[in-house]
Amino acid sequence: MVFAAPNDALARAEGVLHTDPPPLQASVAHQVIGIWQRDWGDMSLALHHLRRARALAARADSAERESDVLGTLGVALVHAGRTRQGLAAFERGIERGTGHTRARVLYRRAYSWWVLGHHREALDDLRRAITVLRQADDVIWTARALTLRATVHLALGAVDRADADFTAAEALWDTTGQEHDKADAVESRGLAAFRSGDVPAALRLLDEAEERYAKLGTPTFMLDIRRCEVLMAAGLAPEALAEADAAITVLDGIGGQSTRKAELLLAAARAARLAGDPGTATARAALAVRLFAGQRRTWWEAHAQLVLTEARVATGRSSGRLVADAVRVAERLSSFGAPAAPEGWLLAGRIALDLHWAEDAERYLAVAARSRRRGPPLARMTGWAAQALWARATGSGRGVLEACRRGLDVLDDHRTTLGASELRARATAQGAELAALAQQVSLERGGPRQLLVWSERWRATVLSAPPTRPPADPALLSGLTAYREIAARAEGARMDGRPVPTLEREQRRLEREIRSRTLHIRGESPEDGDRFDVGRLLERLGDGRLVEIAVLDGRVQVLLCGGGRVRRFVGGPVAEAEREAEHVQAGLRRLAHPGADARLPVVEAVGLRLEGLLLGEAAAHLGSGPVVVVPPARLHQVPWALLPSLRERVLSVSPSASSWLRARETEPTAGGRHVLVRGPGLATGGAEVPEVAGRYGRPTVLEHEDARVPRVLEELDGAALAHIAAHGTFRADSPMFSSLRMADGPLIVHDFERLARSPYRIILSSCDTARLASVGADELLGLVAALLPLGTAGVVASSAPVNDEAVVALMLALHKGVSAGLSLAEALRDARAALPGDALHQATGWAFTAFGAA
Repeated sequence: MVFAAPNDALARAEGVLHTDPPPLQASVAHQVIGIWQRDWGDMSLALHHLRRARALAARADSAERESDVLGTLGVALVHAGRTRQGLAAFERGIERGTGHTRARVLYRRAYSWWVLGHHREALDDLRRAITVLRQADDVIWTARALTLRATVHLALGAVDRADADFTAAEALWDTTGQEHDKADAVESRGLAAFRSGDVPAALRLLDEAEERYAKLGTPTFMLDIRRCEVLMAAGLAPEALAEADAAITVLDGIGGQSTRKAELLLAAARAARLAGDPGTATARAALAVRLFAGQRRTWWEAHAQLVLTEARVATGRSSGRLVADAVRVAERLSSFGAPAAPEGWLLAGRIALDLHWAEDAERYLAVAARSRRRGPPLARMTGWAAQALWARATGSGRGVLEACRRGLDVLDDHRTTLGASELRARATAQGAELAALAQQVSLERGGPRQLLVWSERWRATVLSAPPTRPPADPALLSGLTAYREIAARAEGARMDGRPVPTLEREQRRLEREIRSRTLHIRGESPEDGDRFDVGRLLERLGDGRLVEIAVLDGRVQVLLCGGGRVRRFVGGPVAEAEREAEHVQAGLRRLAHPGADARLPVVEAVGLRLEGLLLGEAAAHLGSGPVVVVPPARLHQVPWALLPSLRERVLSVSPSASSWLRARETEPTAGGRHVLVRGPGLATGGAEVPEVAGRYGRPTVLEHEDARVPRVLEELDGAALAHIAAHGTFRADSPMFSSLRMADGPLIVHDFERLARSPYRIILSSCDTARLASVGADELLGLVAALLPLGTAGVVASSAPVNDEAVVALMLALHKGVSAGLSLAEALRDARAALPGDALHQATGWAFTAFGAA
């Protein structure tokens, strides 16, 4: 019962002991309590009960009973970090037992070999055990042994063998009532899906396993470790670090397994390194190394040493000793047949390159590059990164570009399996180095056109195709409805000054549930192979100009496209530009309130400095036509209309030149509707809406109770023009929950992604609707980023808080131009010019930006 209904088994065992049973029965009861404490409780209590169980088995003069207890005790001792004693217990158990009992002890020793990282020894014990267990027709233990063998195969990278064993084990589990083992099988399937490169399936299976464990009331430390691994591969390293640290706290609180603590520390170290926190990574990895060494787990120790060396390098250190450390780790990982070995060789090659040890670097990188043609996508990415660096070291610019292209193609294929736009955006971080390396080579050896092509290759790629629509999942739809209700109640309570901790906890829970379900979505089909064409861009620009801003080695590179050519200019340090952009945002926030006129000259002066940093001499070559600015993700907070050379121009902003081309060529839906929406709580009540409605004949106007999310989404789908006057909220902590406030609660990014086709043009008369989160390599998450790939050709939105009354004047002027046939960018330029000259209205005009090309 202990793995079918753990808590019931514990209660039954304790009940048996209260009846003063004979030694044989008492031995079984103590063993059950020991197993429960070993896997879900206090290791010291587990060892006490298991030693008592062995003593009672000896008193009962039952060699088979003693053998069985010794197998359980061996596992406990290994998990407690007492490896030598644990292996000795197994030896004694194998000597004492025969036939079927010995096979069970062999299975337990195989499990311990796997925990210790001795995979070949584990497979040998499993081979011997499975033969006997099958002969004895022991379905449960045969299924356990097959599941374990599959897990060992995964550790060695043999995914096909693992899949065969998992399939055989599942067929057996279906005939049993072993609920905990069934949950473990689902968890292991999740690991297999991850190893084969299917991240959405891995997340779905791990979540399913967690639900099964929750019903049994058992902790899930192994599951936590595996989910951390998947989260890191999905680009969610901060979440992985938080999960690992939380699990360590729980494990320490119950006095749990030392082995699991070491593995959780390793997961936390890897997550911290990927999250850009080398200090935390170093501390966690160093402790993991000590624990693994004390536990005699050399396979695991080598992996922890790899992360520790990577973390030290991330702090900016390079030395011959670090090269030697990396080589030693890579050799140990190679000797184990560990799939992580190429990472070790790549690390050694990187450090050697930093030290200008060309021959050593080439040797190490050549070994790492062998992984580029086999294994899961991220392993092949490692190989192509090594190949690119090797080509760089040998002076082959063409070789660098070819390796970068091949590596990014691998990651492209991987990203198409991800349905959630958040995962697709974050996964691009894996290709950031290759994209930057190709840009650097293009800057040094190619012309501006080649640099433009490579700047586009890995910029805002998530917007190149619509995200996979969430399925008609009743649980997801129910979760979204419940989330809106709770969020609306919490907002109302806050406005009334009432405490809302319970509502906020429930809101966070629903956010986690919604996010989890959307991350399970698998990509439906590969993205098309439409590559960026510079010639097509120049043709479509006509007399306009497109300014693409790249960042290389911390400095702005300005690529000015138009007039049939691409020219390059040099800007200033990007870090300085980011600081000035933050100052501008602070200034605009203050100017949104009356009485801050004295700040206007200060903000204008910052705009002048930003122009020098971001455009440089290109500002003098913009011509007289419209201008499209394509900034990197980290500079999307810049209010571009504030820059003096852009202030009076027809100006639009696009996440990439490719997305501008797609928007330029997007056609509106025939006979599309005009939809005007007024959300609650606006200071002006959305005063522009009634007057704007008169410009469009018989538009659909949604206000008061009609402005509820389901109805709003229904009307927005495929509309020609939408105007939404509502309070906007940008969620930097979770950009997919950025929202517009409707009558029944927030309309969030996840809601917009359910549209078959978003409005051709959309005007967001709200605060902060143009704010976007920079994630991955050069990707954006937020309201505008959600709309562009869904069929929206143009958006007007604000990047800062704005004054409601000043917005009304701007919106009325904007719609005057739009209704007369102007593009959004043309209408916004004219609307700014029509505003009063005071600071409040000027700041409002600068805060709004036209995105896209409509």
